[in-house]
Amino acid sequence: MSITAEKKQELITSHATAKGDTGSPEVQIAILTERIQNLTDHMKDHHKDVHSRRGLLGLVSKRRRLLDYLKKKNDARYQDIIKKLGLRR
Repeated sequence: MSITAEKKQELITSHATAKGDTGSPEVQIAILTERIQNLTDHMKDHHKDVHSRRGLLGLVSKRRRLLDYLKKKNDARYQDIIKKLGLRR
């Protein structure tokens, strides 16, 4: 359900806005999206896993807040990350 260190590093390098950037909203949204996809696959097999469902909803909420923040601060960066990750907004 969690992501590997290699996959996380790959996401950081592909979405970083500058060298050594790990905390920008784009990087955080990309990491959260990967975790959400993994948990969604887990929930398809284990639909009664209430604890994982609660965690999934928390991750989705956190990603939504980050996306709202990014849209408020810089709409071009928001549109770019939506397009890159294929989100439905």
